[in-house]
Amino acid sequence: MAVSLLADEVSDLCLGKPALRALSISAAIADALSALKNSDESFISVWDCNCCSNHRKLGDACECQCVGKVCMVDVICYLCKDSNSLSPSLALKQPVSVLLPQLLPPLVMHVEPSCSLLEAMDLMLGGAQNLVVPIKNRLSIKRKQQQKLSSSSLTNHNGREFCWLTQEDIIRFILSSISLFSPIPALSIDSLGIISTDVVAVDYHSPASLALEAISRSLFDQTSVAVVDSDGFLIGEISPSTLGCCDETVAAAITTLSAGDLMAYIDCGGPPEDLVRVVKERLKDKGLEGMLEHFDMSSSLMPYLSTSSSEDEESTATSKLTRSGKHSRSMSYSARMVRRAEAIVCHPTSSLMAVMIQAIAHRVTYVWVIEDDCTLTGIVTFSDLLKVFRKHLETMA
Repeated sequence: MAVSLLADEVSDLCLGKPALRALSISAAIADALSALKNSDESFISVWDCNCCSNHRKLGDACECQCVGKVCMVDVICYLCKDSNSLSPSLALKQPVSVLLPQLLPPLVMHVEPSCSLLEAMDLMLGGAQNLVVPIKNRLSIKRKQQQKLSSSSLTNHNGREFCWLTQEDIIRFILSSISLFSPIPALSIDSLGIISTDVVAVDYHSPASLALEAISRSLFDQTSVAVVDSDGFLIGEISPSTLGCCDETVAAAITTLSAGDLMAYIDCGGPPEDLVRVVKERLKDKGLEGMLEHFDMSSSLMPYLSTSSSEDEESTATSKLTRSGKHSRSMSYSARMVRRAEAIVCHPTSSLMAVMIQAIAHRVTYVWVIEDDCTLTGIVTFSDLLKVFRKHLETMA
């Protein structure tokens, strides 16, 4: 059984995974925003194809490379910058490439279907967040026709489709064979030494705008921003996964509210009316009419305030779903993905297995570690878990 696990390839983890939606690196940020709002995925892959370049010589093969990924949090943080908050509409016309970090190693890497599980784990522990894997099937004629009608088509390059793997995919795969790692899953995270004290935290009463850098870092680290009080007690979090279920209008809340109020603003169900009014007033006070105008046009802030009291319950519920700063996606998607700002926590004595199940059940890549009095101790991430299992697999080899 152990030998079988070591022999597994990434193609074994790709069974049933959907093909990636593709966005050209030359597309505008507005195009990325539209693609995100019309997709059930949190991230859109960005591709650079020399077959679309005027510099490609006649007869050269088309080489397409996934060069990164973008999510709603990238757009939100981008719009929060001083120069962009003055004119969001103009900022959204910039190429999507400005959202991509220039990192080595890159966050997205191509691998062959024959790449081993160990190699995939090493790449992720080395900094890759997503592994792009070719899917071994040809596109159907119907799907090709559908792509022509879609601004965010499936990645069809030379008749190939692609999917990608994440740390969560590998953790889920390992969980299905967890008995092979006994007795490690039963050990506490404290005894395994995987509790990291390098956490990103902001004070509950501090301006949310001061957390911008922390939000960007947490997106890069695949963690979250802890919101604590003056005594270090964990109150909640500002999670990229929660922000990712909102739309770009949340940039206004980050610009004007405190960290504590921002948690309430992005909580599932939509922002309270009093906070929406506060955001509107403070945008005016800051002279950010451009941001206010953009969000009026996006029917996010103002329509929420002007909802008639004579509306019936059904129409009111629908309007809240589409005007609360959340994506106007299907209700099933909202119910599945939109999560409260309440932090997912464990204790130093929690077992490795318990932490794995917690993270997977809540669709997060980390779990906060607290003491009995709710004092924040640290964090355990999927990367920490992968290190433990990678070391054990090495001994099995």
